[in-house]
Amino acid sequence: MSAIEQTEAARPRGTRLPRRARRNQLLGAAQEVFVAQGYHSAAMDDIAERAGVSKPVLYQHFPGKLELYLALLDQHCEALLQSVRAALASTTDNKLRVAATMDAYFAYVEDEGGAFRLVFESDLTNEPAVRERVDRVSLQCAEAISEVIAEDTDLSPDESMLLAVGLGGVSQVVARYWLNSGSGIPRDKAVTLLTSLAWRGIAGFPLHAAEQHLTAEGH
Repeated sequence: MSAIEQTEAARPRGTRLPRRARRNQLLGAAQEVFVAQGYHSAAMDDIAERAGVSKPVLYQHFPGKLELYLALLDQHCEALLQSVRAALASTTDNKLRVAATMDAYFAYVEDEGGAFRLVFESDLTNEPAVRERVDRVSLQCAEAISEVIAEDTDLSPDESMLLAVGLGGVSQVVARYWLNSGSGIPRDKAVTLLTSLAWRGIAGFPLHAAEQHLTAEGH
């Protein structure tokens, strides 16, 4: 069920939506239109019609198409960041952390709303405000991954960040390819394959000396 259908189902016909609920309804309509048509082809008329409201109602919440797009972008960039952070915090086993992080990206692109297209496949990347948000969320995700790498290895912060950018970039590029190619590979299998590739690389970096000592004692 789409965001719009959920909103409509939740209220009796003829009632006035509270401001927050109306805003969420409009964002849901805008997402569907932007994902289907792209920013440049989408019109505020289309979004208002999709939401079942007049244009003046739409403009009461968003002064223009760009502001509406940026509000959606903020929402979905934050969703990706929180998903990656949750994956990293879900376990202390580093191999499982890699798998959970990879799966976070696959789940993000697989979401039926297609929000990832606004973040990773936008036709508005020449707009500075859009580019800044896309670059920022990629950097924030990499920083979260980098912190884990730096905590567990003898790599410097710069080296950890370089690897983190690589892991995040590979995850989102492969996840998008997996979805767009119509591959018959199930998501869990795709995640396992990519995790195996990434883990073979990242596991080769030495742990902190103290952790190495504990590992040796464990044996």
